Amino acid sequence: MSTENEGNAVPKAPSAPPVPVDAPAVSADPAGSADSAASAADPRAAAAGSAPSGAAGAGTAGADSGAGVGAGAGAGSAAAGAAWPPPQPPAVPSYAAGGGSGSGWGASYQPQEPKPGRRRGGLVAAVLAAALVAGGVGGGIGYWAAERNDNDTGSTTVAAADTPADLKREPGSVARIAADALPSVVTIEAQSGSGEGGTGTGFVYDKQGHILTNNHVVASAAEGGKLQVTFSNGKKYAAEVVGRAEGYDVAVIKLKNAPGDLKPLALGNSDRVAVGDSTIAIGAPFGLSNTVTTGIISAKNRPVTSSDGGQSGKSSYMSALQTDASINPGNSGGPLLDGRGAVIGINSAIKPADSGGLGGSGQSGSIGLGFAIPVNQAKNVAQQLIKTGQPVYPVIGASVSIQQDTSNGAMISQEGASGSEAITPNGPADKAGLKPGDVITKLDDMVIDSGPTLIGQIWTHKPGDTVKITYERDGKENTVDVTLGQRKGDS
Repeated sequence: MSTENEGNAVPKAPSAPPVPVDAPAVSADPAGSADSAASAADPRAAAAGSAPSGAAGAGTAGADSGAGVGAGAGAGSAAAGAAWPPPQPPAVPSYAAGGGSGSGWGASYQPQEPKPGRRRGGLVAAVLAAALVAGGVGGGIGYWAAERNDNDTGSTTVAAADTPADLKREPGSVARIAADALPSVVTIEAQSGSGEGGTGTGFVYDKQGHILTNNHVVASAAEGGKLQVTFSNGKKYAAEVVGRAEGYDVAVIKLKNAPGDLKPLALGNSDRVAVGDSTIAIGAPFGLSNTVTTGIISAKNRPVTSSDGGQSGKSSYMSALQTDASINPGNSGGPLLDGRGAVIGINSAIKPADSGGLGGSGQSGSIGLGFAIPVNQAKNVAQQLIKTGQPVYPVIGASVSIQQDTSNGAMISQEGASGSEAITPNGPADKAGLKPGDVITKLDDMVIDSGPTLIGQIWTHKPGDTVKITYERDGKENTVDVTLGQRKGDS
């Protein structure tokens, strides 16, 4: 998937992020954090990609248009008289590529003239004949009507009522929800010290001026760069990074001179979301600020691994909400709202296509496969970042393989990252009796098909939570309770 990061295609990856080992192993303990994951781009449509089904991990491209994850879109033109059908849209750029500029708007299409032939002549003649007959009938009716209404000059046009009461949008309508939410959604322009950057989205988190967004949106400006936030009314404010969580792909920034009338968006409960619920996405796709799209929740707990397109060389993992609301580069960091207008997720990734199309090169757009970080998880991360400036990750204290050809589970590696022990001595996994070679198949009731899936599921919890792990050893299935430990910061 590409993180709205609508960015680089990420190879199909399991859904949970353990600490990557030099080899295919990743460490899930504090010493060896799982920061890298395979990301994959799936071929097909034009702009955002298909997610893995079931518990399979999905590589995604970020829906961000620059600031670290999106790629810009622009305008391209195709030669007149191009053959039908027109070429396919361009492939999605890398996870953190471009922003609101680039190519790929699409090319004008002009169908070729049909070749002359006897059948065509016959068809034209038939059409002309039909037109003449219709004209004759119409003329007769017109004469009959005119003869009886010779003195009637009144218009038959009916004007709709145009009063404020009639134009009022009902509560719960998309128009009303959008009107209420737009003043609290911002377009973020991030620029690195070298002048590179891009555009993404964020939304007002509290009245103190904190803005919640994706890490890949602001990563380029984190070290000596510049951040500018623009509200829907056109007012601009300088901002600074408060904290970033690369693994979660969540970041908090703060307005330097926040206005006193900020209106935070209400946060919903992503655990209560159901497949089929209505969704509304707001963002700045390809730099087009204040864009509103609608859809439904297509799936829950979708394991997604996405890369930031080279900002840090690391990957993020999520157990995502999947939606078919149109999400494109530049939507990254924007809110995914429910039918009441409450935030249920942060738009973060799309499934990218792998082929070009209308307009030639450039970043492609939505194909109806978008992914959002559940707001319950994002809220916990935001609170950590505001309080301490660094994220806290729950861990089991074991390294698992993140590049395996099997979908039977997450195997605990024989060796941890950089040659360390696969099981952290006296860590959660060690205390629970887990050993290298054990294959974890379930975490509570969630089926685990890979290392990334395991990491994504672990990260939906908090340090100190107790989870039930089902694993296989020597062909036998076992179950054990594990109390999660913690790792502070991104390593």
